[in-house]
Amino acid sequence: MGPRPIPPRAFGRHRLGSGGDIMMQTTRIRLRPLEREDLPRYVAWFSDPEVRQYLARYLPLSMVGEEKWFEEMLTRPEDERPLAVDLHAGEGAWRHIGGAGHHNIDWRNHSAEVGIAIGEKSLWNQGLGTEVMETLLRHGFETLNLHRIFLRVFAANRRAQRTYEKAGFVLEGRMRQAEFREGAYQDVLLYSVLRDEWRSRAAAKAR
Repeated sequence: MGPRPIPPRAFGRHRLGSGGDIMMQTTRIRLRPLEREDLPRYVAWFSDPEVRQYLARYLPLSMVGEEKWFEEMLTRPEDERPLAVDLHAGEGAWRHIGGAGHHNIDWRNHSAEVGIAIGEKSLWNQGLGTEVMETLLRHGFETLNLHRIFLRVFAANRRAQRTYEKAGFVLEGRMRQAEFREGAYQDVLLYSVLRDEWRSRAAAKAR
C-alpha cells in the first residue's frame, strides 16, 4: 500500500450538522461518524473470509448481531466510537469503503489502541490504509491529546505491517503464538508511535 504523504494543509476537521460530530478529511478520504445505514456493508465485508483473515473478528457477522453492536456502540463516549471511512468519488460524492478508530483508551496514561479495515478489496494496495492511519494519528495526537498510539497485527500480515511502518509506527515486540487461526497458533506483533516521534516525522515531511 504505497502512501501519498498527507501535508498538514490537506487535513481538516469539520462539524457535521447540529449534533456536533467531527469529521476528519484529506483530499482522498474522510472519517465520519458511523450511521445505521452503514451496517449492511460491514456485514457483507466481514462475512468475506479474505477480508476477515487478519482482523480480530474471526466469525461472520449477522445483521441482527451488528444492529445490537451498533446500539451498544452509541452508549460509548464519542471519542471511543468507531468511524466510517469514505473515499472521495468526485463532485461532492463519497463512497463508504471501511472503518477505523481508537479504542482501549487509557486517559491517565494518554494511550490508545488503533485499528483500521478497508472492506472494499478492489481498493487494496492503493495507499488508502496508510492515508487513513496517518489521519487517525493526527486526530489522536492533536485532538485527543494522546501520548502513545499502538496496534497489534498478525506476523503473517506483511502488507499491513508495511502500511503501519510507512505511517511511522515502530515495532515494539512479538507475542509468540498469541492467536489461533486456521488450525495453527500465530505470532502477533506490537507496534506503536509516540507523539514526539509523530511530530518530528510530520515536521520533516512539511519541509
